[in-house]
Amino acid sequence: MADVLALVEARLREALGEPDARASVTFLGTDRVEVLRFPAENRGRAVRYATLGMSAQPMSDPTAVLADPVKGPRAELVLSVKGGVADTDKVLRPLAVLAASPQVEGLVVAPGSSLDVGEPLWPGAPFTSVLVAEPGGLVADLDLDEPMEPVRFLPLLPMTPNEAAWKRVHGAQALQERWLNKGTDLRDPLRAGVALD
Repeated sequence: MADVLALVEARLREALGEPDARASVTFLGTDRVEVLRFPAENRGRAVRYATLGMSAQPMSDPTAVLADPVKGPRAELVLSVKGGVADTDKVLRPLAVLAASPQVEGLVVAPGSSLDVGEPLWPGAPFTSVLVAEPGGLVADLDLDEPMEPVRFLPLLPMTPNEAAWKRVHGAQALQERWLNKGTDLRDPLRAGVALD
């Protein structure tokens, strides 16, 4: 599946430019996951972090007796935050943990899902989890040869613990509408949680 990852990296470079840093993490019993950092053009612009390795294997239904080695959804994760505001480069390991979760925990990561790392995403971050948003805006889906499904590049939206709890009750769409109605800057790495009353 190295050829899949080469195509994925080419798509990321095409959409986001040249990465200026990369880190790799290997978890026991899983394939290596890399996280690429795409720099901000200037202070206050978005820094992008993208995983590379999650799409090497298709995600499979955890209730399936046997995982299909070819068919099934494939994805990589993309996080965008304002540069120069916080030490967000420490998000590399948490992102790799999230990208490894389909292999480690048998999760199928899809839009509307919540993913929790149980600790701040970076030092001083008010966020311990992310909401998986709809793909297609920043990085277009990557079509693969049949019968493989396309690789989708899923944006991640950091959530405070209160927002995550509210989302569990009211749903992902309701939380996104609340963010939109309140004019929440979801790329601000130090933003306060949105009012949920």
